[in-house]
Amino acid sequence: MILKYFSKKIDHFREHTIHDHYYILPYSCSKIRKLFVRFTFKGEKYKYFYHKYNEAWGNERTIEIPIIKKYVDEYNNNDILEVGNVLANYFKIFHDVVDKYEKVEGVINQDIVDYHPPKRYKLIVSISTLEHVGWDEEPHDPEKIFLALDNLKDCLAVGGKLIVTIPIGGNPHLDNYLRTGKIKFTENHYFKRISAYNKWVETDSDFVEARYNSPYPLANALFIGIYEKQS
Repeated sequence: MILKYFSKKIDHFREHTIHDHYYILPYSCSKIRKLFVRFTFKGEKYKYFYHKYNEAWGNERTIEIPIIKKYVDEYNNNDILEVGNVLANYFKIFHDVVDKYEKVEGVINQDIVDYHPPKRYKLIVSISTLEHVGWDEEPHDPEKIFLALDNLKDCLAVGGKLIVTIPIGGNPHLDNYLRTGKIKFTENHYFKRISAYNKWVETDSDFVEARYNSPYPLANALFIGIYEKQS
């Protein structure tokens, strides 16, 4: 009974006290948090991700990267497509990457709606990229996202998975498509940022309303969609 009591106290200390106080320290010190602090996705504990690039310890990257990386590590590189060149900024990668704008060696510079590979992928991932499709482009076409998602699903092998992360509040049209169910995934998951120290929790809401850059910098809510191709 006593051990159980102290175990709960230690868990509370890890999840709250350590998390909230180390965030205000420089990046080199904030890394200490990853020894103690975890967040939960689909009932499984994950370490927060810390990296200097793009200030990944202080925004939504801190949960996007570990979730997507876990899936990527479960597949062979030849079976993976990444939409948007993100993971290469943090890890050495060997899978296919398509990115319309980023001119980097090894990246396929093609619009995702026009990408028609000769093979089908078992895993397609995208980290905070699809909200830009048709929204931050010319010509402006918010409905282009439907073409992009249809094409990505077509690029999947039967039994393959498409996993995307989308910050809420960055594209109001896409937010509305998610809210109204016009865009459908096999699984819909939402996270909400709950502190200035970049702590995130998964919610059981059908949709999480949030403003971008308010009250905290960048995304204050995150959508994670998982689509599994059955036929």
